[in-house]
Amino acid sequence: MKTISAAVLALALMTSCVSKKVYTDLETKYADLKKENRTLSDENATLTKDRNELDNKSKDLQAQLDKLIAERDRLSKDYASTKSGLDKMQSSYNDLEKSSGEANANMSKKNRELLAELEAKQKALAAEQARLNMLKSELDERSQRVDELEGMIAAQEAGLKKLKETLSKALNGFEGKGLTVEQKNGKVYVSMENKLLFGSGSWTVGSEGKKAVTEVGKVLAANPDITVLIEGHTDNVAYKGGGDIADNWDLSTKRATAIVHILKENKEVNPRNLTAAGRSEYAPIAGNDTTEGKSKNRRIEIILTPKLDELNKMLNEI
Repeated sequence: MKTISAAVLALALMTSCVSKKVYTDLETKYADLKKENRTLSDENATLTKDRNELDNKSKDLQAQLDKLIAERDRLSKDYASTKSGLDKMQSSYNDLEKSSGEANANMSKKNRELLAELEAKQKALAAEQARLNMLKSELDERSQRVDELEGMIAAQEAGLKKLKETLSKALNGFEGKGLTVEQKNGKVYVSMENKLLFGSGSWTVGSEGKKAVTEVGKVLAANPDITVLIEGHTDNVAYKGGGDIADNWDLSTKRATAIVHILKENKEVNPRNLTAAGRSEYAPIAGNDTTEGKSKNRRIEIILTPKLDELNKMLNEI
Protein backbone atom coordinates (compact mmCIF):
# COMPACT_ATOMS: atom_id res chain seq x y z
CA MET A 1 0.00 0.00 0.00
CA LYS A 2 2.82 2.44 0.80
CA THR A 3 4.44 1.61 -2.52
CA ILE A 4 1.29 2.43 -4.37
CA SER A 5 0.94 5.79 -2.51
CA ALA A 6 4.47 6.76 -3.32
CA ALA A 7 4.02 5.92 -6.97
CA VAL A 8 0.90 8.01 -7.16
CA LEU A 9 2.66 10.97 -5.53
CA ALA A 10 5.57 10.69 -7.86
CA LEU A 11 3.30 10.57 -10.79
CA ALA A 12 1.58 13.67 -9.56
CA LEU A 13 4.81 15.51 -9.28
CA MET A 14 5.83 14.48 -12.68
CA THR A 15 2.59 15.57 -14.09
CA SER A 16 2.38 18.93 -12.40
CA CYS A 17 1.30 20.19 -15.58
CA VAL A 18 -1.82 18.05 -15.54
CA SER A 19 -5.20 19.60 -15.15
CA LYS A 20 -6.80 20.20 -11.79
CA LYS A 21 -9.57 17.78 -12.53
CA VAL A 22 -7.16 15.03 -13.04
CA TYR A 23 -5.36 15.98 -9.91
CA THR A 24 -8.57 16.01 -7.97
CA ASP A 25 -9.48 12.60 -9.28
CA LEU A 26 -6.12 11.30 -8.33
CA GLU A 27 -6.34 12.84 -4.93
CA THR A 28 -9.76 11.27 -4.48
CA LYS A 29 -8.44 7.94 -5.58
CA TYR A 30 -5.54 8.38 -3.24
CA ALA A 31 -7.87 9.11 -0.37
CA ASP A 32 -9.93 6.11 -1.29
CA LEU A 33 -6.82 4.02 -1.53
CA LYS A 34 -5.63 5.28 1.81
CA LYS A 35 -8.96 4.58 3.32
CA GLU A 36 -8.96 1.18 1.79
CA ASN A 37 -5.45 0.74 3.05
CA ARG A 38 -6.55 1.55 6.58
CA THR A 39 -9.47 -0.78 6.20
CA LEU A 40 -7.21 -3.48 4.95
CA SER A 41 -4.78 -2.76 7.77
CA ASP A 42 -7.58 -3.04 10.29
CA GLU A 43 -8.79 -6.23 8.71
CA ASN A 44 -5.24 -7.49 8.64
CA ALA A 45 -4.86 -6.68 12.34
CA THR A 46 -8.14 -8.38 13.04
CA LEU A 47 -7.16 -11.40 11.01
CA THR A 48 -3.81 -11.50 12.76
CA LYS A 49 -5.54 -11.35 16.08
CA ASP A 50 -7.97 -14.03 14.98
CA ARG A 51 -5.11 -16.10 13.67
CA ASN A 52 -3.29 -15.76 16.99
CA GLU A 53 -6.40 -16.74 18.85
CA LEU A 54 -6.88 -19.60 16.47
CA ASP A 55 -3.24 -20.59 16.95
CA ASN A 56 -3.77 -20.54 20.73
CA LYS A 57 -6.97 -22.50 20.39
CA SER A 58 -5.23 -24.83 18.01
CA LYS A 59 -2.47 -25.37 20.57
CA ASP A 60 -5.08 -25.96 23.29
CA LEU A 61 -7.00 -28.31 21.06
CA GLN A 62 -3.75 -30.06 20.11
CA ALA A 63 -2.91 -30.42 23.79
CA GLN A 64 -6.41 -31.74 24.50
CA LEU A 65 -6.09 -34.02 21.48
CA ASP A 66 -2.76 -35.31 22.72
CA LYS A 67 -4.28 -35.83 26.15
CA LEU A 68 -7.28 -37.59 24.67
CA ILE A 69 -5.01 -39.74 22.53
CA ALA A 70 -2.97 -40.63 25.60
CA GLU A 71 -6.17 -41.34 27.52
CA ARG A 72 -7.44 -43.36 24.59
CA ASP A 73 -4.22 -45.35 24.48
CA ARG A 74 -4.41 -45.94 28.23
CA LEU A 75 -8.06 -46.96 28.01
CA SER A 76 -7.28 -49.14 25.02
CA LYS A 77 -4.52 -50.79 27.00
CA ASP A 78 -6.82 -51.18 29.98
CA TYR A 79 -9.51 -52.53 27.71
CA ALA A 80 -7.11 -55.02 26.18
CA SER A 81 -5.96 -56.10 29.66
CA THR A 82 -9.54 -56.27 30.93
CA LYS A 83 -10.66 -58.18 27.86
CA SER A 84 -7.80 -60.59 28.28
CA GLY A 85 -8.80 -61.10 31.93
CA LEU A 86 -12.44 -61.44 30.89
CA ASP A 87 -11.50 -63.99 28.24
CA LYS A 88 -9.56 -65.95 30.83
CA MET A 89 -12.47 -65.71 33.26
CA GLN A 90 -14.88 -66.78 30.52
CA SER A 91 -12.63 -69.71 29.66
CA SER A 92 -12.37 -70.64 33.33
CA TYR A 93 -16.12 -70.27 33.68
CA ASN A 94 -16.68 -72.47 30.65
CA ASP A 95 -14.30 -75.07 32.05
CA LEU A 96 -15.98 -74.78 35.43
CA GLU A 97 -19.42 -74.99 33.87
CA LYS A 98 -18.37 -78.05 31.90
CA SER A 99 -16.78 -79.62 34.96
CA SER A 100 -19.77 -78.61 37.04
CA GLY A 101 -22.09 -80.08 34.46
CA GLU A 102 -20.22 -83.37 34.52
CA ALA A 103 -20.08 -83.27 38.31
CA ASN A 104 -23.78 -82.47 38.46
CA ALA A 105 -24.53 -85.29 36.05
CA ASN A 106 -22.45 -87.70 38.14
CA MET A 107 -24.03 -86.37 41.32
CA SER A 108 -27.48 -86.63 39.80
CA LYS A 109 -26.78 -90.21 38.74
CA LYS A 110 -25.43 -91.06 42.16
CA ASN A 111 -28.43 -89.40 43.79
CA ARG A 112 -30.77 -91.47 41.63
CA GLU A 113 -28.87 -94.60 42.59
CA LEU A 114 -29.00 -93.62 46.26
CA LEU A 115 -32.71 -92.85 46.00
CA ALA A 116 -33.32 -96.22 44.35
CA GLU A 117 -31.26 -97.92 47.06
CA LEU A 118 -33.09 -95.96 49.76
CA GLU A 119 -36.45 -96.88 48.26
CA ALA A 120 -35.43 -100.54 48.16
CA LYS A 121 -34.28 -100.34 51.78
CA GLN A 122 -37.51 -98.60 52.76
CA LYS A 123 -39.50 -101.38 51.11
CA ALA A 124 -37.33 -103.98 52.84
CA LEU A 125 -37.74 -102.11 56.13
CA ALA A 126 -41.50 -101.94 55.65
CA ALA A 127 -41.59 -105.67 54.91
CA GLU A 128 -39.38 -106.37 57.93
CA GLN A 129 -41.55 -104.14 60.09
CA ALA A 130 -44.64 -105.99 58.90
CA ARG A 131 -42.92 -109.29 59.67
CA LEU A 132 -41.88 -107.98 63.10
CA ASN A 133 -45.43 -106.81 63.76
CA MET A 134 -46.70 -110.25 62.81
CA LEU A 135 -44.05 -111.90 64.98
CA LYS A 136 -44.90 -109.55 67.84
CA SER A 137 -48.56 -110.43 67.46
CA GLU A 138 -47.68 -114.13 67.45
CA LEU A 139 -45.35 -113.59 70.42
CA ASP A 140 -48.07 -111.75 72.33
CA GLU A 141 -50.49 -114.56 71.52
CA ARG A 142 -47.95 -117.20 72.55
CA SER A 143 -47.11 -115.22 75.67
CA GLN A 144 -50.79 -115.19 76.53
CA ARG A 145 -50.98 -118.94 75.96
CA VAL A 146 -47.82 -119.42 78.04
CA ASP A 147 -49.42 -117.43 80.83
CA GLU A 148 -52.49 -119.61 80.52
CA LEU A 149 -50.30 -122.69 80.42
CA GLU A 150 -48.37 -121.57 83.48
CA GLY A 151 -51.68 -120.98 85.17
CA MET A 152 -52.80 -124.47 84.23
CA ILE A 153 -49.49 -125.95 85.39
CA ALA A 154 -49.72 -124.05 88.65
CA ALA A 155 -53.30 -125.24 89.05
CA GLN A 156 -52.21 -128.79 88.23
CA GLU A 157 -49.37 -128.59 90.74
CA ALA A 158 -51.80 -127.29 93.32
CA GLY A 159 -54.21 -130.08 92.42
CA LEU A 160 -51.46 -132.68 92.69
CA LYS A 161 -50.40 -131.28 96.02
CA LYS A 162 -53.97 -131.44 97.25
CA LEU A 163 -54.30 -134.98 95.83
CA LYS A 164 -51.14 -136.06 97.64
CA GLU A 165 -52.36 -134.51 100.88
CA THR A 166 -55.72 -136.22 100.46
CA LEU A 167 -54.07 -139.60 99.82
CA SER A 168 -51.62 -139.12 102.67
CA LYS A 169 -54.52 -138.33 104.99
CA ALA A 170 -56.58 -141.29 103.72
CA LEU A 171 -53.63 -143.68 104.05
CA ASN A 172 -52.30 -142.26 107.27
CA GLY A 173 -53.11 -145.41 109.16
CA PHE A 174 -50.83 -147.44 106.93
CA GLU A 175 -47.66 -145.40 107.39
CA GLY A 176 -44.81 -147.51 108.67
CA LYS A 177 -46.36 -150.59 107.06
CA GLY A 178 -44.50 -150.31 103.76
CA LEU A 179 -46.66 -147.55 102.24
CA THR A 180 -45.41 -144.16 101.04
CA VAL A 181 -47.03 -141.27 99.17
CA GLU A 182 -44.79 -139.05 97.08
CA GLN A 183 -45.28 -136.21 94.55
CA LYS A 184 -42.72 -135.94 91.74
CA ASN A 185 -42.47 -135.32 88.00
CA GLY A 186 -46.01 -133.97 87.86
CA LYS A 187 -47.46 -137.18 89.31
CA VAL A 188 -48.39 -138.70 92.67
CA TYR A 189 -46.86 -142.08 93.51
CA VAL A 190 -48.44 -144.43 96.06
CA SER A 191 -45.94 -147.21 96.72
CA MET A 192 -47.04 -150.29 98.67
CA GLU A 193 -44.57 -153.01 99.58
CA ASN A 194 -45.68 -156.61 99.15
CA LYS A 195 -45.59 -157.22 102.90
CA LEU A 196 -48.70 -154.99 103.10
CA LEU A 197 -50.47 -156.59 100.13
CA PHE A 198 -49.39 -160.15 99.23
CA GLY A 199 -47.96 -163.26 100.69
CA SER A 200 -44.78 -164.74 99.19
CA GLY A 201 -45.40 -165.88 95.60
CA SER A 202 -49.08 -164.88 95.84
CA TRP A 203 -51.17 -162.32 93.99
CA THR A 204 -54.07 -162.42 96.39
CA VAL A 205 -54.41 -159.16 98.36
CA GLY A 206 -54.64 -159.51 102.13
CA SER A 207 -57.29 -157.79 104.21
CA GLU A 208 -54.99 -155.02 105.44
CA GLY A 209 -53.76 -154.33 101.93
CA LYS A 210 -57.30 -154.31 100.58
CA LYS A 211 -58.25 -151.62 103.09
CA ALA A 212 -55.38 -149.46 101.86
CA VAL A 213 -56.32 -149.98 98.17
CA THR A 214 -59.96 -149.24 98.95
CA GLU A 215 -58.98 -145.91 100.47
CA VAL A 216 -57.08 -145.12 97.27
CA GLY A 217 -60.24 -145.99 95.31
CA LYS A 218 -62.25 -143.49 97.34
CA VAL A 219 -59.81 -140.73 96.43
CA LEU A 220 -59.94 -141.75 92.74
CA ALA A 221 -63.74 -141.70 92.80
CA ALA A 222 -63.58 -138.08 93.99
CA ASN A 223 -61.09 -137.21 91.20
CA PRO A 224 -62.50 -138.65 87.95
CA ASP A 225 -59.98 -136.76 85.80
CA ILE A 226 -57.06 -138.76 87.17
CA THR A 227 -55.51 -141.56 85.10
CA VAL A 228 -54.05 -144.41 87.10
CA LEU A 229 -51.21 -146.76 86.22
CA ILE A 230 -50.76 -149.74 88.53
CA GLU A 231 -47.30 -151.28 88.21
CA GLY A 232 -46.27 -154.63 89.75
CA HIS A 233 -42.58 -155.06 90.71
CA THR A 234 -40.57 -158.03 92.01
CA ASP A 235 -37.06 -158.64 93.25
CA ASN A 236 -34.54 -160.62 91.18
CA VAL A 237 -35.29 -163.97 92.77
CA ALA A 238 -36.75 -166.26 90.12
CA TYR A 239 -40.35 -167.37 90.62
CA LYS A 240 -40.49 -171.01 91.73
CA GLY A 241 -44.21 -171.53 91.94
CA GLY A 242 -46.34 -173.28 89.39
CA GLY A 243 -49.74 -173.19 87.84
CA ASP A 244 -50.51 -170.30 85.49
CA ILE A 245 -47.47 -168.26 86.60
CA ALA A 246 -44.32 -168.81 84.53
CA ASP A 247 -41.98 -166.16 85.94
CA ASN A 248 -41.67 -162.79 87.66
CA TRP A 249 -43.27 -161.08 84.62
CA ASP A 250 -46.44 -163.04 85.13
CA LEU A 251 -46.35 -162.56 88.89
CA SER A 252 -45.88 -158.77 88.70
CA THR A 253 -48.70 -158.49 86.13
CA LYS A 254 -51.08 -160.67 88.19
CA ARG A 255 -50.43 -158.53 91.29
CA ALA A 256 -51.07 -155.28 89.34
CA THR A 257 -54.30 -156.73 87.93
CA ALA A 258 -55.42 -157.76 91.45
CA ILE A 259 -55.12 -154.11 92.56
CA VAL A 260 -57.18 -153.00 89.52
CA HIS A 261 -59.97 -155.37 90.47
CA ILE A 262 -60.15 -153.96 94.00
CA LEU A 263 -60.25 -150.39 92.63
CA LYS A 264 -63.04 -151.38 90.22
CA GLU A 265 -65.18 -152.50 93.16
CA ASN A 266 -65.82 -148.79 93.73
CA LYS A 267 -68.47 -148.11 91.10
CA GLU A 268 -67.56 -144.43 90.98
CA VAL A 269 -64.07 -145.26 89.69
CA ASN A 270 -63.98 -145.13 85.88
CA PRO A 271 -62.30 -148.34 84.60
CA ARG A 272 -61.18 -146.42 81.50
CA ASN A 273 -58.76 -144.53 83.74
CA LEU A 274 -57.08 -147.72 85.01
CA THR A 275 -54.06 -149.49 83.49
CA ALA A 276 -52.26 -152.56 84.88
CA ALA A 277 -48.62 -153.27 84.01
CA GLY A 278 -46.04 -155.81 85.13
CA ARG A 279 -42.43 -154.59 85.40
CA SER A 280 -40.94 -157.78 86.83
CA GLU A 281 -37.52 -157.20 88.41
CA TYR A 282 -36.33 -154.57 85.92
CA ALA A 283 -37.26 -151.32 87.76
CA PRO A 284 -35.71 -151.76 91.23
CA ILE A 285 -35.53 -148.90 93.71
CA ALA A 286 -32.93 -150.59 95.91
CA GLY A 287 -30.19 -153.19 95.62
CA ASN A 288 -31.19 -156.86 95.50
CA ASP A 289 -28.10 -157.92 97.47
CA THR A 290 -29.80 -157.40 100.86
CA THR A 291 -33.02 -158.63 102.37
CA GLU A 292 -34.16 -155.08 103.03
CA GLY A 293 -33.43 -154.01 99.43
CA LYS A 294 -35.33 -156.98 98.03
CA SER A 295 -38.28 -156.16 100.29
CA LYS A 296 -38.40 -152.57 98.89
CA ASN A 297 -38.26 -153.83 95.31
CA ARG A 298 -41.24 -156.19 95.84
CA ARG A 299 -43.96 -153.57 95.57
CA ILE A 300 -47.01 -152.14 93.85
CA GLU A 301 -46.80 -148.57 92.59
CA ILE A 302 -50.04 -146.72 91.93
CA ILE A 303 -49.13 -143.75 89.74
CA LEU A 304 -51.76 -141.04 89.56
CA THR A 305 -51.50 -138.60 86.65
CA PRO A 306 -53.85 -135.70 85.91
CA LYS A 307 -55.27 -135.77 82.40
CA LEU A 308 -53.05 -133.57 80.27
CA ASP A 309 -55.09 -133.38 77.06
CA GLU A 310 -55.79 -129.65 77.39
CA LEU A 311 -52.26 -129.02 78.60
CA ASN A 312 -50.73 -130.93 75.68
CA LYS A 313 -52.98 -129.10 73.25
CA MET A 314 -51.74 -125.77 74.54
CA LEU A 315 -48.13 -126.97 74.40
CA ASN A 316 -48.59 -127.95 70.75
CA GLU A 317 -50.07 -124.52 69.97
CA ILE A 318 -47.10 -122.63 71.44
